[in-house]
Amino acid sequence: MDKVVLGLSGGVDSAVAAARLRAQGFEVHGLFLEVGLGGTEDAQRVAGSLGVPLYVAHRAEELERNVCAYFEREYCAGRTPNPCVMCNPTVKFKALTAYADEIGARYVATGHYARTGRDTQGRALLLRARSEKDQSYMLCRLPRNVIGRCIFPLGEAQGKDEVRAEARGHALPIADKPDSMDICFVPDGDFAGWLERRGACLPAGDFVDRQGNVLGRHRGIHHYTVGQRRGLGVAAEGRLFVHEIDVPGNRVVLSLDDVHRAEIAVRDVNWCAPEYAADGAFSCGVRVRYSKKAAAATVYPEGDGARVVFETPVRAPAAGQAAVFYDGDIVIGGGFIG
Repeated sequence: MDKVVLGLSGGVDSAVAAARLRAQGFEVHGLFLEVGLGGTEDAQRVAGSLGVPLYVAHRAEELERNVCAYFEREYCAGRTPNPCVMCNPTVKFKALTAYADEIGARYVATGHYARTGRDTQGRALLLRARSEKDQSYMLCRLPRNVIGRCIFPLGEAQGKDEVRAEARGHALPIADKPDSMDICFVPDGDFAGWLERRGACLPAGDFVDRQGNVLGRHRGIHHYTVGQRRGLGVAAEGRLFVHEIDVPGNRVVLSLDDVHRAEIAVRDVNWCAPEYAADGAFSCGVRVRYSKKAAAATVYPEGDGARVVFETPVRAPAAGQAAVFYDGDIVIGGGFIG
């Protein structure tokens, strides 16, 4: 019987993942990441109801160093980070693989909506999930050797309704637990408030138009992202959009025109399938935000990054967000928009 270490958060997705793995004949070992945000009790309840041993790994320092501090630095630099993209390789899967190695488990698993596969040469592939809830975007920083050990039991699920129904069918104690927030350490979604509580309160400055004319005062650049159109508080003849964040000048540039880009630079690319970049430029789909569909583009690998040219300009690709490259369902890799 193959051993698998499953990230057991105490939520519905990881609980159903555990049930599916057991039904498939795996010896499941649960791992709960204790990062100071609670949830241990629910994870213990799920593990107890399924008869799965649970190990608690204390990773608060790693989360702070690799994710929270990064999140703060990026916002203070006028960028819009995605902490989950950073957390998965540096905290979550690092802990899963370390514990798997410790107990001699071949595989690791999570409740992510994603899939894995193999190409004709037997190389591991990260794939989109069947569901619209696909979370492969968040996993684009995983190295291939980790992808080759991953099992995603929910990858074939049609959606969350199916998973909740299955949780009720197993009488799991968290079947009706609400979905968790996307960013676990900012549960109220107030990024600016979280930054300010950490002492990263950036000063107010000027809203300006693209010609440099002052339009009003902003509350600090950490309140804004490229493409934003709500909460600006500036009167104009039409709807205003955040066009650019000028960090050195502490200015937020506004425009009456929506923000579109035909080309972006992407830094620090992780190639999940490096063979795509072996011969230079290639065509693919590119997602510039978790909620966005892939847009047709040509990717030109350049050093440890890439230049991306879109067939049709895409809306509001924000510096700091991940740009993830797809060939159909295959995740080619991803980096950070410059």
